[in-house]
Amino acid sequence: MKLLLATRNEDKVIEIKEILKDLKVEIVSASQFPDMLDVIEDKDTIKGNSIKKATECAEYSKLLTIADDTGLFVDALDGKPGVYAARFAGEGCSYKDNRVKLLKEMKNKNNKNARFCTVCALVSPDGLIATTEGIVEGKITEEEFGDNGFGYDAIFRADETGRTFGEMTQTEKETISHRSRAFNKIIPILINYINNKE
Repeated sequence: MKLLLATRNEDKVIEIKEILKDLKVEIVSASQFPDMLDVIEDKDTIKGNSIKKATECAEYSKLLTIADDTGLFVDALDGKPGVYAARFAGEGCSYKDNRVKLLKEMKNKNNKNARFCTVCALVSPDGLIATTEGIVEGKITEEEFGDNGFGYDAIFRADETGRTFGEMTQTEKETISHRSRAFNKIIPILINYINNKE
C-alpha cells in the first residue's frame, strides 16, 4: 500500500520516513505529484491545517495520506508564532529569518517558556479521518546552539534533555520530538487501517 506524505519539505520527509520505517507501506511525498497544487494553510489551528492538507492531498492522489502541522507557542509572545511558525518572518522567509525574528522579539523577556506542538492527520479516500497530537515543553534560548535539525531547532532547548534540538542527533531528537510523538500515536491507527484492507 502507498502512503502519501502531504509535504514537499524534504527535511520533514526524511524525519517522517525514519519514524515510519518499520511499516509495510511504500512512502511517497507530494513532490512526486508535480501537478498537485500546494494546499493553502488558512485555518487558525494546526489541527485544522493538518486535516485540510491531508484531505485535499488524499482527494487528489486517491491515496491514504498523512499530514502534519506544527506550531511553536511562546508564552511571553502570547502564543506567537503559533500556527504561523513557518512564515513568522513573512512569506518566503528562510528558517534563519524566523529564528532571527524570534530571538529579537524575545530580547528582554524573562519568561522563556515555549512548546512545540504537532498535530498529525491521517485521511483515506474512503472516509477515514484521524488526528493525534505531540507536545514538547522547552525554553527559547538567547542565541543559537547546534547545527543539526531545521526550523527553530537551534533556539529551542527541550526541558527533558537540557539541550536544543540543534544540539541533538536525529536519533536523539526522535526519542522526544513533538513530531515523533504525534506520528507514533498515529501508527496503531495506520496499522489497523492497513490490516483491514488486506
